[in-house]
Amino acid sequence: MTVHSVVYRTVSVSAEKRSRNKGIMSEQQNTAVCSFDPKSPRISVLDIHEWIFEQLHVPENVVTMVQIDGTRRQVYIKLTDFQYMRDLLHSTTGQSEYKHDNGEISQVKIEMAIIGTRRVRLANLPPETPDEAVRFTFSQYGEIKEMQRESWYKPYRY
Repeated sequence: MTVHSVVYRTVSVSAEKRSRNKGIMSEQQNTAVCSFDPKSPRISVLDIHEWIFEQLHVPENVVTMVQIDGTRRQVYIKLTDFQYMRDLLHSTTGQSEYKHDNGEISQVKIEMAIIGTRRVRLANLPPETPDEAVRFTFSQYGEIKEMQRESWYKPYRY
């Protein structure tokens, strides 16, 4: 019996090739992206949420979504309207700091999010699903730049 450890695939889709599918991919609206120093220690999800509230002073009622891209060390903050995003960019002058538990301070760049390339994780695909099926499905949204199989963290038994 063969045991497959593939749990999900990550697909990078570039929306630059949108002309044939105009309107399918949309620009992010009212969204700021916070880019952390890639060399800095990882930050927990809870700590990121607290940082947004305490350091950036963004009230809970104006945040509609927080999306974390751990690989790129970026946090996307979608706000209820453009005015709040503009205020955030103005009050931070496009930069902030994050103080880690060990005292290390990381610089954080804050800017308006644009569409660019997106990483999409597909969870719990059967291992026998061919890459070409995934590639075909996502090709309608843009050009597939990269696709990789990922597996559970090694210490897990199954």
